[in-house]
Amino acid sequence: MNGKTELHRSLKLWHIVVIGLGYMAPMAVFDTFGIVAQETGGHVPAAYAVTLLAILFTAASYGKMVRVFPSAGTAYTYTQETIHPYAGFLVGWASLLDYLFLPMINALLTGVYLSSVFPDVPTHWWIVGFILLITLLNVFRVTVTASVNSFLVLFQISVVVVFAGLAIRGLMHGGGFEQVFTSRPFFSPDMSFAALLSGASILCFSFLGFDAVTTLTEETVDAKKTIPRGILLVALGGGALFITASYFSQSLFPDASVFSDPEAASAEIALSIGGTIFQLVFLAAALSSTLASGLVSVTSVTRLLYAMGRDGYLPRKWFGYIHPRLKTPLYNVLLVGLLMMAALFLDLLTATSFINFGALIAFSFVNISVIAHYAWRQKRLRVADWWRYLLSPLIGAAFVGFLWVNLDIKSMILGLMWTFVGLVYLLYLVKVKQTRLDRMKFEE
Repeated sequence: MNGKTELHRSLKLWHIVVIGLGYMAPMAVFDTFGIVAQETGGHVPAAYAVTLLAILFTAASYGKMVRVFPSAGTAYTYTQETIHPYAGFLVGWASLLDYLFLPMINALLTGVYLSSVFPDVPTHWWIVGFILLITLLNVFRVTVTASVNSFLVLFQISVVVVFAGLAIRGLMHGGGFEQVFTSRPFFSPDMSFAALLSGASILCFSFLGFDAVTTLTEETVDAKKTIPRGILLVALGGGALFITASYFSQSLFPDASVFSDPEAASAEIALSIGGTIFQLVFLAAALSSTLASGLVSVTSVTRLLYAMGRDGYLPRKWFGYIHPRLKTPLYNVLLVGLLMMAALFLDLLTATSFINFGALIAFSFVNISVIAHYAWRQKRLRVADWWRYLLSPLIGAAFVGFLWVNLDIKSMILGLMWTFVGLVYLLYLVKVKQTRLDRMKFEE
């Protein structure tokens, strides 16, 4: 690669972990609690445990691929190198849905949160302000993003710790199950495994983030070791936070019917457990969650666009550009900031439908890429390799397949429409413009 277009390697393991946790938004556990509590019959932490176990197989597949193809292109690059360049482009194109629409969702949520506190200020001003802030922060070196994100994530974790402390006090004073340690949120004689899987199909999107850190591979020191470790720590750390928070929530509120609105249970939980002051702290943590997630999702999508531009699928002059001093894909950052203004005309349901399709495409093809590279191309089929390179990714793919079955029809239609646009664009590049498409070169 030309040195002028290279990203700067400055991120360490702790950077990767906090960026991944920021993307996952730890406070999101409270937003979905009421819905999943109803879906699972009061076993939210059990559903999180099932989700974590399943998602670890796909996380392991990401770790295997980044060791071989340490590129900012993530699932796009893995598919391009192991299956076919054109398939890789379509995977990258579909993945853009996930990375482009997540910051829009965070902008919309920020508008909702702040409008509830300041009803006299038009919601669109909050959305525009949010977009301008995270765009500005992404202009600077990636270490600035990591530092700001670290503060936001630590604040969220602190609020979860305080919440756990207040929950323990409530349980000791006769609230909920009336005991701090109980197995009932995880198991009861009448629990349904089908209901747990249904809850897992909702919760799996809480784990988006362990995969996003792979877009920072080219900005990470000793990426072949650091990124796989970071992926595992992000998935396990996020899972631990989700299971802990949902355990105390479920212990205090065994019956989800007590919530006036299960889709907005977080405000009721905070008010009940800590009063008005803690409810305001909870709101501040929710805002820090949207800011952290929006910040790093913009970082991720600009790196994916950079990889696709550098390879020639998108115009190199714009998408493959790295600012010589800032060491960031500046044009991509500005473009994404402009595209995010579409949040002014979107609703949460539509935006969420887009990210679900893109995420599942990426998860599916990363698992397939492991099999294609190790089992098919390298013939790593000794008995000792069966688990790592065949069974493990197959289990990961099977869980993703279950999520595909449970994907709502709107997500599927919007995703297929977007993929069709990408296919038309690819045919235009190859057949009409006869564009020369480069392949990355990796040193083993």
